[in-house]
Amino acid sequence: MVHATSLRRGSEADLKPRRRSAGWEVPESATPGADGGDHGRVASDLHEHTGHGHVRPDGSRPGDDVRVGALARRVVVVLAVVCALASVVGVALLWPPPGTLAELRDQVSAGGSVVTDVEARADSLVQKTCPGTTLDRLPDGTVPATASCPTLTATVLQGPSKGQQVQVEVPAQVAEGGISPGDRVDLGYFPPTPGYDATWQWVDFSRTRPLALAVGAFALLTVLVARKRGLAALGGMVMAGAVLAFFMIPALLAGRPAVLVSVVGCTAIMSVVLYLTHGFSLRTAAAHLGTVSGLLLVGVAAHVAVGATHLQGLSDEDSAYLGQLTSMSTLRGLVVAGIVLAGVGVLNDVTITQASAVWEVREHAPGASFTTLVRSGMRVGRDHLASTVYTVAFAYAGAALPVLVILAVTDPRWVDAVGSSALAEELVRTAIGGACVALSVPITTAVAAAAVASASVGGAQPGRRGRRSAGTAGRAGARRG
Repeated sequence: MVHATSLRRGSEADLKPRRRSAGWEVPESATPGADGGDHGRVASDLHEHTGHGHVRPDGSRPGDDVRVGALARRVVVVLAVVCALASVVGVALLWPPPGTLAELRDQVSAGGSVVTDVEARADSLVQKTCPGTTLDRLPDGTVPATASCPTLTATVLQGPSKGQQVQVEVPAQVAEGGISPGDRVDLGYFPPTPGYDATWQWVDFSRTRPLALAVGAFALLTVLVARKRGLAALGGMVMAGAVLAFFMIPALLAGRPAVLVSVVGCTAIMSVVLYLTHGFSLRTAAAHLGTVSGLLLVGVAAHVAVGATHLQGLSDEDSAYLGQLTSMSTLRGLVVAGIVLAGVGVLNDVTITQASAVWEVREHAPGASFTTLVRSGMRVGRDHLASTVYTVAFAYAGAALPVLVILAVTDPRWVDAVGSSALAEELVRTAIGGACVALSVPITTAVAAAAVASASVGGAQPGRRGRRSAGTAGRAGARRG
């Protein structure tokens, strides 16, 4: 028999039954009470171990012991299925008319010959002197009498002119960067027309081989490291590319509403990618609902922000050229769609992590209430959100770095420079993406908490496991004594 006095003098930690999960121990007494007073300690411990990528030695994931009730299961599954079906219906209703891209291609070639890109091998580069033109204008505004005209001699490697040596002028900036013998380049071929001979023009370096090697290395490393999940992620990327190429781009060029096209298209992508990568589970379904909510917020916010800031999508030469082929509303729509598409990946990461965090909180705190689950999940989510905001900001800053350099040189007044079209577009992307990701954290946390609030853990009823375990431990200790 073990006396109460000896129990009090014994090590309190020895009396607390402990469960192992993923190699670390959690006392049953860590279960928060109704007031949620221990939720900070539980969330702090979980912060180091939670996440959708964490797997236990036995192959299971944290939160797998959570058993969601039938009603919550039905509600989450039905809502997720409704979102997926709505995206399918939306794609069908917004599907562009047949031949949309073909009509635009005909407009490009109307009134002139189609330029064919041909791969060639650089043989030699010679510096020549040519009369100066307005393209060679100096910083003081004057046009020089002469200018450098680098001329490249190259051997055509494909097409009817294979083996033929041709000469083309190369932009001075490209020549300064360096063209070595043997480099693969792309040349534009203009076929002969009445009164004009065939001509060749510099296009760019040929990057097919190095890009293929880079993509192949990425795919190989992804599969080697992530194995089945990596292969599933690559499959999801292929599916996303197909939706983008065959639905979203043609629909935007056909004049379909940009907000609807982008939200519907991205919802369709995530309805497949999430389950393909993370498997079919209620945890993934909860993340799916959070992602769709975030996409709706991004779409509406992007539409309002683009209109309020009068972004026209004319920040570079390519956009201006596209503006000659399409309407201004199409260009604005491309800006909106770009903002939504850029936020998809970040939303996916945040929502699946938040759902996993709430599931694991429920596993280690079976007696936690809905409020406690939300608080604990948000504690994990805040740290994740802080790093995600930095990720979004630096990603856009890196993309806009050339613009920042140009503005720093041409306009020392940063207040005015920030309002330029190119930089304003990147700032809007960052602000909208970051704000909607921030809102998706509490939304996903609330959805996941509602799903598991009445869940049991390993067969135990919520709110009872901690008390029953403590009583069982006391009786076992008495028997051992």
